[in-house]
Amino acid sequence: MRKIKLTKEERWIEDHAEEFIPVSREKFEMIKQAIERRKRDAVLNIRVNSYDLEHLKQKARKLGIKYQTFISEILHKIAET
Repeated sequence: MRKIKLTKEERWIEDHAEEFIPVSREKFEMIKQAIERRKRDAVLNIRVNSYDLEHLKQKARKLGIKYQTFISEILHKIAET
């Protein structure tokens, strides 16, 4: 059987699984729909200023996330407002 490589976040969830609590079916469906809305299903190629990109990468490192994820979250936040 192949061993699956987990992300940092997935490892954290696995390590803290006993802390999670059961939820109602309705709450589960609400969470499931929220996750579905956040799935990344499109590719975007853009040119950005290297100075800006380096600063975005530094901020993402401080948060402990990949810079592409960080940029995606920024775009999502702006799109939702």
